[in-house]
Amino acid sequence: MAAGKSFSFLKAKTETFLTQLLTMQNNFESIEEAIAVATGDTFQSIGEASLSGGCINQASKISGKDGRDFFVKRNSLDFLPFFEAEGRALCEIASTRTIKVPETITHGTTSNHSFIVLNFIQEGVSSAKAQEDMGRKLADLHRIQQTHFGWSMDNCIGATPQPNPPMNRWIDFYRQYRLEHQFQLANSKGTTFSGSHELLDNLEVFFNDYEPFPSLLHGDLWGGNASYDQDGKPFIFDPASYYGDRETDLAFTYMFGGFSNAFYQAYDESFPLHSGFENRKILYNLYHELNHFNLFGGGYANSAQSSIHRLLSKI
Repeated sequence: MAAGKSFSFLKAKTETFLTQLLTMQNNFESIEEAIAVATGDTFQSIGEASLSGGCINQASKISGKDGRDFFVKRNSLDFLPFFEAEGRALCEIASTRTIKVPETITHGTTSNHSFIVLNFIQEGVSSAKAQEDMGRKLADLHRIQQTHFGWSMDNCIGATPQPNPPMNRWIDFYRQYRLEHQFQLANSKGTTFSGSHELLDNLEVFFNDYEPFPSLLHGDLWGGNASYDQDGKPFIFDPASYYGDRETDLAFTYMFGGFSNAFYQAYDESFPLHSGFENRKILYNLYHELNHFNLFGGGYANSAQSSIHRLLSKI
């Protein structure tokens, strides 16, 4: 089967699965019941261990009497649509057969919380070879061209709602539904940023001779959302996916570190970055600086304001 036809077939199959997943009765007495319904096998938990690393959801590993382990995230009842979006994103990334992600088992609600259940992947250790593999596989994911910017549903970045309406022009999408959206959230908290309007009016400056096509993105690709299994194979998780400029994923990997030179070299050899990325990296990470301010406050406002000044100096 040709690569294009194979991908289309997998995507159609994934959409069918997602339709079934999203229309399932998702109210359960317990997570154990949800796992049993989803897998078709009775599941009896023998223990649950809290896991660190997240600040939005309560994460844990739940172990069964039959030896199966699952990764569970819980949040408030009204968080369910975001878990649905996460499940959809993981299934869509998996359908590309590029980079590994946890398998989505089920999601739903109990009487007092919403949840998502994924297969549990035991983490191993990183290596230069594993980092190279991560770079190449991420490039493979980004190389698949989508039909439009935006996505099939809205989701969240952290706990911030992230709108994803379909659009044909990337600059307009990024202006309105990424930067302007975050500026409005900050304004609702009583914070304004000097130069924000001038920046929004001049985004085209950063796209001279560069017209990105829509790629399926992880959307929240920092070091805490990428790892390696016990065989050294890379995998990514906790996506905030949408179709956008692949440079946004690359830009965020620089914000908090965690990716080696081997990763960047392998990515660039597989899918070379366009000139101008160093400036767009500032532009794309501004979105995350604003989001971190809106979520956590503190010094992120200063970081965002500094980025705005740096970008304006290049106009």
